[in-house]
Amino acid sequence: MNFFFLTLLVIIGITDSRSEQYEVVGPVDPVIALAGEDVILPCSVKPNISVVDMRVEWFRSDLKDSELVHLYEDHDDRNTNQSQSYRGRTKLNHEELQRGDASLKLSSAQVSDEGRYRCLIQSKSWSGNATVDVSVEAVGSPPVITVDGFDQSGGLLLQCESEGWYPEPVLEWLNSEGGRLSSETEERHRNEDGFGVKHSVTVYERDSKIHCRVKLKHRMLETLIIATSNMFNLWRTSVILISVAVVLSVNAGILIAVFTKNNRKFDQRLQNQKMIILQEITHLRTHTVDVILDADTAHPHLFVSLDRKQVSFGETLLEIVNGKRFNDYLGVLGKDGFSSGCFYYEVQVKGQTEWDLGVARASVNRIGLTVVSPMIGYWTVSLRNGECWARKSPLVSLPLSVNPQRVGVFVDYEKGLVSFYDVEAMSFMYSFTNQCFDEKLYPFVSLGYLRNENYTPLIICDDYF
Repeated sequence: MNFFFLTLLVIIGITDSRSEQYEVVGPVDPVIALAGEDVILPCSVKPNISVVDMRVEWFRSDLKDSELVHLYEDHDDRNTNQSQSYRGRTKLNHEELQRGDASLKLSSAQVSDEGRYRCLIQSKSWSGNATVDVSVEAVGSPPVITVDGFDQSGGLLLQCESEGWYPEPVLEWLNSEGGRLSSETEERHRNEDGFGVKHSVTVYERDSKIHCRVKLKHRMLETLIIATSNMFNLWRTSVILISVAVVLSVNAGILIAVFTKNNRKFDQRLQNQKMIILQEITHLRTHTVDVILDADTAHPHLFVSLDRKQVSFGETLLEIVNGKRFNDYLGVLGKDGFSSGCFYYEVQVKGQTEWDLGVARASVNRIGLTVVSPMIGYWTVSLRNGECWARKSPLVSLPLSVNPQRVGVFVDYEKGLVSFYDVEAMSFMYSFTNQCFDEKLYPFVSLGYLRNENYTPLIICDDYF
Protein backbone atom coordinates (compact mmCIF):
# COMPACT_ATOMS: atom_id res chain seq x y z
CA MET A 1 0.00 0.00 0.00
CA ASN A 2 2.82 2.36 0.91
CA PHE A 3 4.41 1.59 -2.43
CA PHE A 4 1.17 2.52 -4.23
CA PHE A 5 0.94 5.94 -2.55
CA LEU A 6 4.61 6.59 -3.19
CA THR A 7 4.15 5.79 -6.90
CA LEU A 8 1.09 8.09 -7.07
CA LEU A 9 3.00 10.98 -5.52
CA VAL A 10 5.83 10.52 -8.00
CA ILE A 11 3.37 10.58 -10.96
CA ILE A 12 1.66 13.73 -9.62
CA GLY A 13 5.05 15.36 -9.12
CA ILE A 14 6.08 14.56 -12.70
CA THR A 15 2.77 15.95 -14.03
CA ASP A 16 3.09 19.12 -12.00
CA SER A 17 6.70 19.61 -13.06
CA ARG A 18 5.69 19.25 -16.71
CA SER A 19 2.83 21.71 -16.22
CA GLU A 20 5.20 24.22 -14.73
CA GLN A 21 7.43 23.97 -17.78
CA TYR A 22 4.81 25.56 -20.06
CA GLU A 23 4.40 29.31 -20.24
CA VAL A 24 2.03 31.62 -22.12
CA VAL A 25 4.03 34.52 -23.55
CA GLY A 26 3.09 37.76 -25.27
CA PRO A 27 5.09 40.68 -26.69
CA VAL A 28 7.47 42.63 -24.47
CA ASP A 29 6.59 45.98 -26.05
CA PRO A 30 3.16 47.44 -26.79
CA VAL A 31 1.66 46.52 -30.16
CA ILE A 32 1.22 49.57 -32.40
CA ALA A 33 -1.90 49.47 -34.59
CA LEU A 34 -2.73 51.89 -37.39
CA ALA A 35 -6.39 52.89 -37.48
CA GLY A 36 -8.22 51.18 -40.33
CA GLU A 37 -5.61 48.46 -40.80
CA ASP A 38 -5.35 44.89 -39.44
CA VAL A 39 -3.13 44.08 -36.49
CA ILE A 40 -1.86 40.84 -34.89
CA LEU A 41 -1.89 40.46 -31.09
CA PRO A 42 0.84 37.87 -30.37
CA CYS A 43 0.25 35.05 -27.87
CA SER A 44 1.79 31.57 -27.76
CA VAL A 45 2.78 28.69 -25.53
CA LYS A 46 6.45 27.99 -24.86
CA PRO A 47 7.73 25.35 -25.45
CA ASN A 48 5.48 24.85 -28.45
CA ILE A 49 2.64 22.39 -27.84
CA SER A 50 -0.67 22.08 -29.59
CA VAL A 51 -3.50 24.09 -28.02
CA VAL A 52 -6.16 22.70 -30.37
CA ASP A 53 -7.77 20.79 -27.48
CA MET A 54 -7.48 23.69 -25.05
CA ARG A 55 -9.56 26.76 -24.23
CA VAL A 56 -8.27 30.08 -25.61
CA GLU A 57 -9.89 33.24 -24.35
CA TRP A 58 -9.07 36.83 -25.27
CA PHE A 59 -10.59 39.63 -23.19
CA ARG A 60 -10.03 43.27 -22.26
CA SER A 61 -8.55 43.34 -18.77
CA ASP A 62 -8.44 47.14 -18.60
CA LEU A 63 -12.21 47.53 -18.73
CA LYS A 64 -14.48 47.20 -15.73
CA ASP A 65 -16.54 44.37 -17.15
CA SER A 66 -13.59 42.59 -18.83
CA GLU A 67 -15.23 42.50 -22.27
CA LEU A 68 -14.91 39.24 -24.18
CA VAL A 69 -12.91 39.79 -27.35
CA HIS A 70 -12.71 36.20 -28.67
CA LEU A 71 -13.33 32.69 -27.32
CA TYR A 72 -12.13 29.34 -28.72
CA GLU A 73 -13.38 26.19 -27.00
CA ASP A 74 -14.18 22.60 -27.94
CA HIS A 75 -12.39 22.99 -31.28
CA ASP A 76 -14.47 25.95 -32.42
CA ASP A 77 -14.96 29.70 -32.00
CA ARG A 78 -17.64 30.47 -29.41
CA ASN A 79 -18.39 34.17 -29.72
CA THR A 80 -22.02 34.32 -28.66
CA ASN A 81 -21.10 36.56 -25.73
CA GLN A 82 -18.47 38.53 -27.64
CA SER A 83 -18.48 42.30 -27.13
CA GLN A 84 -20.47 44.01 -29.86
CA SER A 85 -17.58 46.29 -30.85
CA TYR A 86 -15.49 43.24 -31.88
CA ARG A 87 -18.14 41.37 -33.85
CA GLY A 88 -16.78 40.17 -37.18
CA ARG A 89 -13.31 41.66 -36.54
CA THR A 90 -11.45 38.89 -34.68
CA LYS A 91 -9.92 35.67 -35.93
CA LEU A 92 -7.66 32.86 -34.68
CA ASN A 93 -5.59 30.84 -37.12
CA HIS A 94 -6.71 27.29 -36.32
CA GLU A 95 -3.73 25.77 -38.15
CA GLU A 96 -1.32 27.76 -35.98
CA LEU A 97 -3.06 26.48 -32.84
CA GLN A 98 -1.41 23.12 -33.53
CA ARG A 99 1.96 24.84 -33.05
CA GLY A 100 0.94 26.60 -29.86
CA ASP A 101 0.29 29.96 -31.52
CA ALA A 102 -2.93 31.57 -30.27
CA SER A 103 -2.27 35.03 -31.72
CA LEU A 104 -5.39 37.05 -32.47
CA LYS A 105 -5.95 38.95 -35.72
CA LEU A 106 -7.94 42.14 -35.17
CA SER A 107 -9.28 43.69 -38.39
CA SER A 108 -9.83 47.39 -39.11
CA ALA A 109 -8.32 48.71 -35.90
CA GLN A 110 -10.20 51.55 -34.19
CA VAL A 111 -9.11 54.12 -31.66
CA SER A 112 -11.48 52.47 -29.17
CA ASP A 113 -9.42 49.24 -29.49
CA GLU A 114 -6.56 50.85 -27.59
CA GLY A 115 -6.05 49.17 -24.22
CA ARG A 116 -4.82 46.08 -22.37
CA TYR A 117 -5.72 42.61 -23.60
CA ARG A 118 -5.25 39.28 -21.86
CA CYS A 119 -4.70 35.96 -23.59
CA LEU A 120 -5.78 33.04 -21.37
CA ILE A 121 -4.99 29.43 -22.38
CA GLN A 122 -6.38 26.54 -20.29
CA SER A 123 -6.08 22.78 -20.45
CA LYS A 124 -7.44 20.19 -18.02
CA SER A 125 -4.15 20.15 -16.14
CA TRP A 126 -2.79 23.70 -16.37
CA SER A 127 -3.46 27.28 -17.44
CA GLY A 128 -1.49 30.40 -18.20
CA ASN A 129 -2.02 33.91 -19.48
CA ALA A 130 -0.16 36.80 -21.06
CA THR A 131 -0.86 40.53 -21.36
CA VAL A 132 -0.79 42.47 -24.63
CA ASP A 133 -0.88 46.26 -24.57
CA VAL A 134 -2.27 47.81 -27.75
CA SER A 135 -1.72 51.42 -28.85
CA VAL A 136 -3.67 52.77 -31.81
CA GLU A 137 -2.44 55.54 -34.06
CA ALA A 138 -4.57 57.39 -36.61
CA VAL A 139 -2.80 59.33 -39.36
CA GLY A 140 -4.66 62.51 -40.19
CA SER A 141 -4.98 64.59 -43.31
CA PRO A 142 -1.86 65.88 -45.10
CA PRO A 143 -0.91 69.26 -43.59
CA VAL A 144 -2.10 72.27 -45.58
CA ILE A 145 -0.07 75.49 -45.64
CA THR A 146 -1.91 78.74 -46.35
CA VAL A 147 -0.51 82.23 -46.85
CA ASP A 148 -2.06 84.72 -44.45
CA GLY A 149 -0.44 87.94 -45.67
CA PHE A 150 2.46 90.04 -44.34
CA ASP A 151 3.34 91.61 -41.04
CA GLN A 152 4.52 95.22 -40.72
CA SER A 153 8.17 94.30 -41.28
CA GLY A 154 7.50 92.37 -44.51
CA GLY A 155 7.52 88.90 -42.98
CA LEU A 156 5.31 86.34 -44.72
CA LEU A 157 2.62 84.92 -42.42
CA LEU A 158 1.99 81.19 -42.86
CA GLN A 159 -0.52 78.84 -41.25
CA CYS A 160 -0.37 75.04 -41.25
CA GLU A 161 -3.34 72.87 -40.35
CA SER A 162 -4.09 69.15 -40.18
CA GLU A 163 -7.03 67.09 -38.85
CA GLY A 164 -7.88 63.55 -37.80
CA TRP A 165 -4.83 62.41 -35.80
CA TYR A 166 -4.64 60.10 -32.78
CA PRO A 167 -3.08 60.51 -30.33
CA GLU A 168 -2.39 64.24 -30.40
CA PRO A 169 0.42 64.85 -32.93
CA VAL A 170 3.36 67.23 -32.87
CA LEU A 171 3.49 70.00 -35.49
CA GLU A 172 6.88 71.42 -36.45
CA TRP A 173 8.03 74.17 -38.81
CA LEU A 174 11.41 73.60 -40.50
CA ASN A 175 13.51 75.94 -42.65
CA SER A 176 15.57 75.10 -45.75
CA GLU A 177 18.41 73.67 -43.65
CA GLY A 178 16.12 71.53 -41.50
CA GLY A 179 16.30 73.85 -38.51
CA ARG A 180 13.18 74.29 -36.41
CA LEU A 181 11.19 77.52 -36.49
CA SER A 182 9.22 78.62 -33.44
CA SER A 183 5.46 78.64 -33.89
CA GLU A 184 3.90 81.96 -32.94
CA THR A 185 0.37 80.69 -32.31
CA GLU A 186 -0.78 77.14 -31.59
CA GLU A 187 -4.30 75.75 -31.66
CA ARG A 188 -5.46 72.21 -30.94
CA HIS A 189 -8.83 70.53 -30.60
CA ARG A 190 -10.39 67.07 -30.47
CA ASN A 191 -13.59 65.74 -31.99
CA GLU A 192 -14.94 62.33 -32.98
CA ASP A 193 -12.43 62.15 -35.85
CA GLY A 194 -9.40 62.69 -33.60
CA PHE A 195 -7.08 65.60 -32.89
CA GLY A 196 -6.63 68.68 -35.07
CA VAL A 197 -3.72 71.12 -34.89
CA LYS A 198 -3.04 74.55 -36.39
CA HIS A 199 0.18 76.55 -36.00
CA SER A 200 1.34 79.84 -37.51
CA VAL A 201 4.80 81.20 -38.21
CA THR A 202 6.36 84.29 -39.81
CA VAL A 203 9.15 83.72 -42.33
CA TYR A 204 11.46 86.09 -44.14
CA GLU A 205 13.13 86.21 -47.54
CA ARG A 206 16.13 84.19 -46.41
CA ASP A 207 13.80 81.25 -45.69
CA SER A 208 13.14 80.04 -49.24
CA LYS A 209 11.75 76.57 -48.44
CA ILE A 210 9.47 76.05 -45.46
CA HIS A 211 8.37 72.60 -44.28
CA CYS A 212 5.34 71.88 -42.10
CA ARG A 213 5.70 68.47 -40.47
CA VAL A 214 3.00 66.71 -38.42
CA LYS A 215 4.10 63.53 -36.69
CA LEU A 216 3.38 60.85 -34.15
CA LYS A 217 5.96 58.52 -32.65
CA HIS A 218 5.79 56.13 -35.62
CA ARG A 219 4.05 58.20 -38.39
CA MET A 220 4.72 61.48 -40.16
CA LEU A 221 3.30 63.67 -42.94
CA GLU A 222 5.00 66.74 -44.37
CA THR A 223 4.16 69.60 -46.73
CA LEU A 224 6.55 72.06 -48.39
CA ILE A 225 5.99 75.64 -49.52
CA ILE A 226 8.53 77.58 -51.56
CA ALA A 227 8.54 81.27 -50.66
CA THR A 228 9.77 82.99 -53.83
CA SER A 229 11.39 86.41 -53.88
CA ASN A 230 8.40 87.62 -55.87
CA MET A 231 6.19 87.11 -52.84
CA PHE A 232 8.34 89.43 -50.74
CA ASN A 233 8.63 91.92 -53.60
CA LEU A 234 4.85 92.22 -53.45
CA TRP A 235 5.01 93.65 -49.97
CA ARG A 236 7.64 96.19 -51.03
CA THR A 237 5.57 97.08 -54.08
CA SER A 238 2.47 97.68 -52.00
CA VAL A 239 4.36 99.97 -49.61
CA ILE A 240 5.78 102.00 -52.53
CA LEU A 241 2.36 102.32 -54.16
CA ILE A 242 0.86 103.58 -50.92
CA SER A 243 3.62 106.18 -50.58
CA VAL A 244 3.15 107.38 -54.16
CA ALA A 245 -0.61 107.61 -53.67
CA VAL A 246 -0.13 110.23 -50.95
CA VAL A 247 1.17 112.79 -53.47
CA LEU A 248 -1.44 112.20 -56.16
CA SER A 249 -4.02 114.83 -57.06
CA VAL A 250 -7.63 114.94 -55.89
CA ASN A 251 -8.63 112.72 -58.80
CA ALA A 252 -6.54 109.96 -57.21
CA GLY A 253 -8.30 110.25 -53.88
CA ILE A 254 -10.12 106.99 -54.39
CA LEU A 255 -6.82 105.20 -54.99
CA ILE A 256 -5.41 106.62 -51.78
CA ALA A 257 -8.39 105.29 -49.85
CA VAL A 258 -8.14 101.87 -51.46
CA PHE A 259 -4.42 101.48 -50.82
CA THR A 260 -4.76 102.82 -47.28
CA LYS A 261 -7.48 100.26 -46.65
CA ASN A 262 -5.33 97.52 -48.15
CA ASN A 263 -2.43 98.61 -45.98
CA ARG A 264 -4.60 98.22 -42.88
CA LYS A 265 -5.49 94.74 -44.08
CA PHE A 266 -1.79 93.95 -44.43
CA ASP A 267 -1.25 95.13 -40.85
CA GLN A 268 -4.12 92.92 -39.63
CA ARG A 269 -3.01 89.96 -41.81
CA LEU A 270 -4.47 89.41 -45.22
CA GLN A 271 -7.29 86.87 -45.13
CA ASN A 272 -7.30 85.93 -48.78
CA GLN A 273 -4.51 84.29 -50.74
CA LYS A 274 -5.98 85.72 -53.93
CA MET A 275 -4.61 89.07 -52.80
CA ILE A 276 -1.13 87.56 -52.83
CA ILE A 277 -1.57 86.25 -56.37
CA LEU A 278 -3.04 89.58 -57.50
CA GLN A 279 -0.02 91.42 -56.16
CA GLU A 280 2.32 88.88 -57.73
CA ILE A 281 0.67 89.27 -61.12
CA THR A 282 0.87 93.04 -60.70
CA HIS A 283 4.59 92.65 -60.20
CA LEU A 284 4.97 90.25 -63.13
CA ARG A 285 3.21 92.71 -65.41
CA THR A 286 6.19 95.02 -65.04
CA HIS A 287 7.88 92.50 -67.38
CA THR A 288 5.08 92.58 -70.00
CA VAL A 289 6.23 92.36 -73.62
CA ASP A 290 4.26 93.26 -76.74
CA VAL A 291 3.61 89.87 -78.35
CA ILE A 292 3.00 89.98 -82.11
CA LEU A 293 2.13 86.66 -83.73
CA ASP A 294 4.25 85.52 -86.67
CA ALA A 295 1.64 84.62 -89.30
CA ASP A 296 4.30 82.89 -91.41
CA THR A 297 4.64 80.17 -88.73
CA ALA A 298 0.90 79.57 -88.31
CA HIS A 299 -0.64 76.25 -89.33
CA PRO A 300 -2.35 76.56 -92.77
CA HIS A 301 -5.78 76.25 -91.13
CA LEU A 302 -5.12 79.10 -88.68
CA PHE A 303 -6.28 82.62 -89.37
CA VAL A 304 -4.14 85.38 -87.80
CA SER A 305 -5.81 88.79 -87.51
CA LEU A 306 -4.38 91.84 -89.25
CA ASP A 307 -3.11 93.31 -85.98
CA ARG A 308 -1.38 89.93 -85.28
CA LYS A 309 -3.08 89.73 -81.87
CA GLN A 310 -5.70 87.02 -82.51
CA VAL A 311 -5.64 83.53 -83.96
CA SER A 312 -8.58 81.26 -84.79
CA PHE A 313 -9.29 78.07 -86.74
CA GLY A 314 -10.51 78.50 -90.31
CA GLU A 315 -11.60 76.21 -93.10
CA THR A 316 -9.44 77.96 -95.71
CA LEU A 317 -6.10 76.25 -96.28
CA LEU A 318 -3.29 78.82 -96.57
CA GLU A 319 -0.14 78.31 -98.62
CA ILE A 320 3.04 76.92 -97.10
CA VAL A 321 5.63 79.68 -96.58
CA ASN A 322 9.28 78.60 -96.72
CA GLY A 323 8.55 75.54 -94.59
CA LYS A 324 8.01 77.69 -91.49
CA ARG A 325 4.44 76.64 -90.78
CA PHE A 326 3.30 73.99 -88.31
CA ASN A 327 1.67 71.35 -90.50
CA ASP A 328 -0.22 69.15 -87.96
CA TYR A 329 -0.04 70.98 -84.68
CA LEU A 330 -2.36 74.05 -84.82
CA GLY A 331 0.35 76.35 -83.49
CA VAL A 332 1.85 79.75 -84.13
CA LEU A 333 4.94 81.44 -82.68
CA GLY A 334 5.45 85.01 -81.60
CA LYS A 335 7.38 87.30 -83.94
CA ASP A 336 10.06 88.17 -81.40
CA GLY A 337 12.18 85.82 -79.28
CA PHE A 338 14.00 86.37 -75.99
CA SER A 339 17.34 85.02 -74.84
CA SER A 340 17.79 86.81 -71.49
CA GLY A 341 15.94 88.51 -68.64
CA CYS A 342 12.26 88.15 -67.80
CA PHE A 343 9.16 88.53 -69.94
CA TYR A 344 5.42 88.16 -69.41
CA TYR A 345 2.30 88.05 -71.55
CA GLU A 346 -1.37 87.19 -71.18
CA VAL A 347 -3.79 85.38 -73.50
CA GLN A 348 -7.57 85.42 -73.40
CA VAL A 349 -8.82 81.85 -73.82
CA LYS A 350 -12.45 82.49 -72.84
CA GLY A 351 -14.89 80.42 -74.89
CA GLN A 352 -12.21 78.22 -76.46
CA THR A 353 -12.34 74.53 -75.54
CA GLU A 354 -8.92 73.37 -76.75
CA TRP A 355 -5.69 75.31 -76.45
CA ASP A 356 -1.99 75.27 -75.56
CA LEU A 357 0.00 78.25 -74.25
CA GLY A 358 3.59 78.86 -73.28
CA VAL A 359 6.96 79.26 -74.95
CA ALA A 360 8.99 77.26 -77.45
CA ARG A 361 12.49 77.23 -78.86
CA ALA A 362 12.91 78.60 -82.37
CA SER A 363 14.32 75.29 -83.54
CA VAL A 364 11.35 73.13 -82.50
CA ASN A 365 10.15 70.59 -85.02
CA ARG A 366 6.99 71.92 -86.71
CA ILE A 367 6.38 68.90 -88.94
CA GLY A 368 4.13 66.01 -87.90
CA LEU A 369 2.22 65.24 -84.71
CA THR A 370 4.73 66.34 -82.11
CA VAL A 371 4.54 65.17 -78.51
CA VAL A 372 4.88 68.55 -76.86
CA SER A 373 7.20 68.57 -73.82
CA PRO A 374 10.27 70.41 -72.46
CA MET A 375 12.47 67.60 -73.84
CA ILE A 376 11.88 68.85 -77.40
CA GLY A 377 11.66 72.55 -76.61
CA TYR A 378 8.05 73.29 -75.53
CA TRP A 379 7.02 74.60 -72.10
CA THR A 380 3.23 74.78 -72.14
CA VAL A 381 -0.03 74.16 -70.33
CA SER A 382 -3.14 73.03 -72.17
CA LEU A 383 -6.88 72.49 -72.01
CA ARG A 384 -8.31 69.23 -73.38
CA ASN A 385 -11.81 67.84 -72.77
CA GLY A 386 -12.43 70.26 -69.95
CA GLU A 387 -9.22 69.37 -68.08
CA CYS A 388 -6.01 71.39 -67.74
CA TRP A 389 -2.58 69.77 -68.06
CA ALA A 390 1.06 70.73 -67.80
CA ARG A 391 2.60 69.35 -71.00
CA LYS A 392 5.57 67.41 -69.70
CA SER A 393 6.40 63.70 -69.71
CA PRO A 394 4.34 62.31 -68.08
CA LEU A 395 1.50 64.83 -68.21
CA VAL A 396 0.68 66.63 -64.96
CA SER A 397 -3.01 67.20 -64.21
CA LEU A 398 -3.85 70.71 -62.96
CA PRO A 399 -6.90 70.40 -60.67
CA LEU A 400 -8.55 73.79 -61.22
CA SER A 401 -12.01 74.62 -59.88
CA VAL A 402 -13.00 76.37 -63.13
CA ASN A 403 -11.48 76.50 -66.59
CA PRO A 404 -9.23 79.55 -67.03
CA GLN A 405 -10.55 82.55 -68.95
CA ARG A 406 -7.27 84.43 -69.15
CA VAL A 407 -3.82 82.90 -68.71
CA GLY A 408 -0.59 84.69 -67.82
CA VAL A 409 2.79 83.29 -68.93
CA PHE A 410 5.97 84.39 -67.14
CA VAL A 411 9.56 83.45 -68.06
CA ASP A 412 12.77 84.08 -66.15
CA TYR A 413 15.41 83.02 -68.67
CA GLU A 414 18.42 82.96 -66.32
CA LYS A 415 16.58 81.02 -63.60
CA GLY A 416 15.14 78.50 -66.06
CA LEU A 417 11.61 79.29 -64.87
CA VAL A 418 8.31 79.22 -66.81
CA SER A 419 5.19 79.91 -64.71
CA PHE A 420 1.49 80.06 -65.54
CA TYR A 421 -1.32 81.92 -63.78
CA ASP A 422 -5.11 81.93 -64.05
CA VAL A 423 -5.48 85.71 -64.09
CA GLU A 424 -9.27 85.88 -63.70
CA ALA A 425 -9.39 83.41 -60.80
CA MET A 426 -6.20 84.89 -59.30
CA SER A 427 -4.63 81.47 -58.87
CA PHE A 428 -1.30 79.86 -59.63
CA MET A 429 -1.42 77.06 -62.22
CA TYR A 430 2.04 75.51 -62.69
CA SER A 431 5.78 76.17 -62.96
CA PHE A 432 8.53 74.49 -64.93
CA THR A 433 11.62 75.01 -62.76
CA ASN A 434 15.36 74.48 -63.16
CA GLN A 435 15.12 74.34 -66.95
CA CYS A 436 18.16 74.85 -69.18
CA PHE A 437 17.61 77.43 -71.93
CA ASP A 438 20.32 77.62 -74.60
CA GLU A 439 18.58 79.51 -77.41
CA LYS A 440 15.85 82.06 -77.99
CA LEU A 441 12.40 81.38 -76.56
CA TYR A 442 9.30 82.50 -78.47
CA PRO A 443 5.73 82.94 -77.21
CA PHE A 444 3.68 80.00 -78.44
CA VAL A 445 -0.10 79.55 -78.73
CA SER A 446 -2.05 76.69 -80.25
CA LEU A 447 -5.59 75.43 -80.87
CA GLY A 448 -4.68 71.75 -80.51
CA TYR A 449 -4.03 69.08 -83.16
CA LEU A 450 -5.20 68.85 -86.77
CA ARG A 451 -8.66 70.39 -86.33
CA ASN A 452 -10.63 72.56 -83.93
CA GLU A 453 -14.41 72.87 -84.37
CA ASN A 454 -14.53 75.85 -82.03
CA TYR A 455 -13.91 79.06 -83.96
CA THR A 456 -13.44 81.28 -80.90
CA PRO A 457 -10.08 83.09 -81.23
CA LEU A 458 -7.22 83.14 -78.77
CA ILE A 459 -6.40 86.80 -78.09
CA ILE A 460 -3.09 88.32 -77.01
CA CYS A 461 -4.14 90.77 -74.27
CA ASP A 462 -3.24 94.46 -74.14
CA ASP A 463 -5.86 95.62 -71.64
CA TYR A 464 -3.92 95.16 -68.41
CA PHE A 465 -5.99 96.43 -65.54
